[in-house]
Amino acid sequence: MIITAGIYKGRKIIAPDEKITRPTLSKVRMGVFNTLFSIIGDFENKTFLDVFAGSGIMGLEALSRGFKLVKGFEKNPKVFEILKKNYSNLNIKPNIILGDSLKLLKKSDSDFDVIYIDPPYNSGIYYDVISLINNGLIILEHDEALNLSNFNLIKQKNYGGKFVSFLYK
Repeated sequence: MIITAGIYKGRKIIAPDEKITRPTLSKVRMGVFNTLFSIIGDFENKTFLDVFAGSGIMGLEALSRGFKLVKGFEKNPKVFEILKKNYSNLNIKPNIILGDSLKLLKKSDSDFDVIYIDPPYNSGIYYDVISLINNGLIILEHDEALNLSNFNLIKQKNYGGKFVSFLYK
């Protein structure tokens, strides 16, 4: 995987085993950040939480594009080691935490401007995660239809069966 834009554009990122994680494709990442820019404007002084960090590619894209603070949660210890290595390879001090995202969200007292949620597909925890978020722009990556009628859905895009939904809580 390669970072698609910003100060780290073109830098390679190590992807964990695809049996464990499902890295976001470059065309989806570009679409997410282009849409995000059209919604919130400049990323400077904005914060980004990657709830299921995996390789860290979404958080690294956010840093590369100018977010001032990026935080990530990752539950799998093997994936967490790859995540740390990806930050280290870019000489970035990581702001990542090893642990269960739901438990970490319950303990978190921080609000973020953007919250990216891409849990394991078919995990059934989208609504559990959203319920723990106080405010901010939520971006969901999903492959199944979700009932988002209780939220302020701003935009939804379909990338060949992979959906990305932008909503405010």
